[in-house]
Amino acid sequence: MRAFVSELSRRTRDLGHALLVWLAAALAAVWWWSPLGEAADRPFFDAFTVLSAPHHNDLPIVVLAIDEPSFQELQQTWPFPRQWHAALIDRLREDGARAVAFDVVFAEPGDPAQDQAMADAIARWRQPGGTPAVVLAATRERLDTGQTTLWTEVTPLQRLLDAGAVAGQAGVSPDADFVVRRAPADPDSLSARLAAAQGAPASAADWIRYNGPRGGIDTRSYYQTITPGLLPPGFFKNKLVLVGRSLRTATELTASQADMFNSPFAWLDGSDRLMPGVELHAHLLANRLLGNGLVSASPWWTLGAGGLFSLLLAAFALRMHPGLVAVGTASAAAAGVGLSYAAFAQGGHWASPAPLLAMLGAAYGVSAVWGFVATRRRARHIRQMFAQYVPPEVVSELVAHPELMRLGGETRELTVMFTDLASFTTLAERLDPQHTVAVLTEYFNTMTAIVHRHHGTVDKFIGDAVMAFWGAPLPVPDHARHAVDAAIEMQQAMAAMVTRLQAQGLPPIGMRIGIHSGPAVVGNIGSETRFSYTAIGDTVNLAARLEGANKAFGTGILLSASTAALLGHDAPLLRPLADVVVKGKTAAVRVYTPCNDADLVASSTRQLEAAGQPALALDKL
Repeated sequence: MRAFVSELSRRTRDLGHALLVWLAAALAAVWWWSPLGEAADRPFFDAFTVLSAPHHNDLPIVVLAIDEPSFQELQQTWPFPRQWHAALIDRLREDGARAVAFDVVFAEPGDPAQDQAMADAIARWRQPGGTPAVVLAATRERLDTGQTTLWTEVTPLQRLLDAGAVAGQAGVSPDADFVVRRAPADPDSLSARLAAAQGAPASAADWIRYNGPRGGIDTRSYYQTITPGLLPPGFFKNKLVLVGRSLRTATELTASQADMFNSPFAWLDGSDRLMPGVELHAHLLANRLLGNGLVSASPWWTLGAGGLFSLLLAAFALRMHPGLVAVGTASAAAAGVGLSYAAFAQGGHWASPAPLLAMLGAAYGVSAVWGFVATRRRARHIRQMFAQYVPPEVVSELVAHPELMRLGGETRELTVMFTDLASFTTLAERLDPQHTVAVLTEYFNTMTAIVHRHHGTVDKFIGDAVMAFWGAPLPVPDHARHAVDAAIEMQQAMAAMVTRLQAQGLPPIGMRIGIHSGPAVVGNIGSETRFSYTAIGDTVNLAARLEGANKAFGTGILLSASTAALLGHDAPLLRPLADVVVKGKTAAVRVYTPCNDADLVASSTRQLEAAGQPALALDKL
């Protein structure tokens, strides 16, 4: 009977585990169908794009960029005179180009003579069979009112259309991160109109296959075309040409930012992450000519694979070593990503691996919880034991990385603080040992809480002194600023504590603080039988010397120039005091103290910068 109950309990536990795994996988699949799931697809699309970009250089496509060199060479602001566009059209026609598309909306009438010149140039270019040779951009402008959304069709000048040009929609649909990944569904898009001049068939692709990063398609400057002699005769023969703005400077981008988009290649070269709209249309045109645009694949194969792997994981997770389960899950995920990439690169289909990974991750996470219970219990035991001796941050680091429980250290950039109590001996003479310990306990509790609140680590208590540092065991951004803010708050707390002591008829005490930033060795230092997590090195020594140097200046806080240089622009005002040479050092160190008097800070700075100010030797401190 007992064996039967035990087996029933085991089977019930296994069934509950399987149901939880399947439920987690199902919830992950539902999550992928939400808008958040679309955001998870984007990194994979961009990575696959970068890895599989064909980088074709023999495409019959040329981009004529209205770029910075064109503005400089032509000495003309935007918009350019339309007679220049007329000259460009004539040059392309005479060179034997197949067609040209302008990613520029000529919606407003300009100078009548120049409009007529452009219309005449369009009329002179007649393709065999009546196929339009000049495509002009059209667009749709959206107007949101409080109650409805209105779309306005912005088309080229009728005079230009009557001359033989055809309008092509230049609009694209960027995702939330402003990367254009989807191909326009409009059959009258700019690229579709231009592809018709090459006789390319209609495309069923709904995703863009980029041929490469910005500049991956043959690009020439606009001025090179309209300036005689810069491009050889016949350069454009049998080419499809796209003309549009391609600007990089901030001034020009302000005027044309609506025609600049993020690129899937941005993470490769963040310095040039924007891709001009005209080049996007060139990639779309290349997809149509090569027939290699991407088609959406059914998501059911990834969802089905995720469900199958989740089922297998639920069946074997409780019977296999956790390491084998992790390896199996990772292998399934890698296989899913690999197949998705193969479909992308070779099959021309976009099937995101995100749902498979989400389902596997959710299923594995639920299974892993079961195996992590014992580990968590051990972690709590370690935490409770060591929390009595070391800061909480160190405990967390030791729990996460038990290998740190060995002797040794590493060099880190730290900010080190030393504090000491002035006149504490006089106070201790007035108190019995119990009261002395009580005062010290209140002092240490107060200062430790402030250090921890500012993300610091209290290293040790040395008599009535405190040693703390920032930047270890975990990195702390702006560690110098945290240390200085903590020092100021510690002095404020000290003032309140002194007021309470004086109210009890006890003599006042003071606190001195020294702060220095620099490299130090931090880690478990000591013997094999007894060690502590601490920092050592010249940075630590100098911070201790600066604490004592407060005696020479009558200050409560001294910090080095190294620390001052790391503070942000909104840091507390610092008054420079002197260049000092502390005991054991030969090089002078400039020291500062926080000061709220801007006039005094400015005056001290001028005096210290005056010629002939020798370094102050503090050999006894």
